[in-house]
Amino acid sequence: MLNEDSLTLSKSLTVLFAVGAAIAVANLYYNQPILGLLGKTFGKTTAQSGLLSTLTQTGYALGLLFIAPLGDMVPRKPLLILLSFISAVILLFMAFAPSMAVLYILSLLLGIVTVIPQILVPTAADLAADHQRGKVIGTVMGGLLLGVLAARTISGFIAAISSWRTVFFVAALAMLVLAIIFLRYLRALPRKQSLRYSELYRSMFLLWRAHSILRQASLIGAMLFGAFSVLWTVLSFRLTAPPYHVGSAVVGLFGLVGMAGAIGAPITGRISDIRGPRFMIAVGILTVLASYIILLFFSNQLLWLIVGIIALDFGTQAGQISNQARIYALNSSARSRLTSIYMVIYFFGGALGSGLGSLFYGIDGFTGACIVALVLVITAYIIHVWPTRA
Repeated sequence: MLNEDSLTLSKSLTVLFAVGAAIAVANLYYNQPILGLLGKTFGKTTAQSGLLSTLTQTGYALGLLFIAPLGDMVPRKPLLILLSFISAVILLFMAFAPSMAVLYILSLLLGIVTVIPQILVPTAADLAADHQRGKVIGTVMGGLLLGVLAARTISGFIAAISSWRTVFFVAALAMLVLAIIFLRYLRALPRKQSLRYSELYRSMFLLWRAHSILRQASLIGAMLFGAFSVLWTVLSFRLTAPPYHVGSAVVGLFGLVGMAGAIGAPITGRISDIRGPRFMIAVGILTVLASYIILLFFSNQLLWLIVGIIALDFGTQAGQISNQARIYALNSSARSRLTSIYMVIYFFGGALGSGLGSLFYGIDGFTGACIVALVLVITAYIIHVWPTRA
């Protein structure tokens, strides 16, 4: 674990960070495979059900703005334990929600407190040596993406054998266990700086203004995650329609397909260390672009649908890891704030993708959703090639 005399990153601590990120981030995605079930339970349309995903990601962006920067200001261990416990309580209330309106409110609140991964990632970057930072970030982010994708599989399976309410009950139990793990195994992580809350946010504005690389990376990340969110928001609707007509359990199994992309995360990090993050960002953007060309024309064929999903998840992960490696090199004493700025914009991009994906799926089906995603990816490429100050 964490050596009290010398703050270094051991393998066991890296694994703890990856597992913690996986368990926590899953809360944002449990609702996606069961949107159809939630709509039927409360008599809501596709767009009304899809709003749950949008609100969860919007809440996450708000949490990143107002809570995640505290990682540079307060001791991180009690912050992580408190956020885990509050998440468990919110999830328990979601399991007994009497209406969609209540779920809307709780989904927003859940997103706000689900910032644990974005406290763990900059902490791992702080403790890693310079020559291995990309690899370490890749490992923790690999755990995070596995959590994103496993959440859908777990959610779909539990809903199929029980109900959607059980999904949230199991998630609440998982967060309670995570709080206990942090309490038992995570040693004290001292605060990085003594700042007042107002000073913290003034410094974030100055960081944004000072670093064009931060602005570029944030906007690229937002566009890529928006494209990623388009598919995973509408996939349950696509798979329950012709020619597939499958239930929530099968929808959830597609999360396992995406894990193939997550497995490549540490490799992506190592390549980023060697070739430079800009190279891997370009690879990520072009891979996501290729994935949506495949999905646009061949989504009726199961094999090509699977290939498209794998390419989408790998490309998104490549861009994410490389973007974060880029911004963490800017200021080692402000990595929680850099993460907060980046991820706020990143998840507003995700919320935009979820909202537009649901909207255009209702207008023109899966084709409309894919066109929205392609516009977002092309925008990411334009931003990437735009000249940026070193």
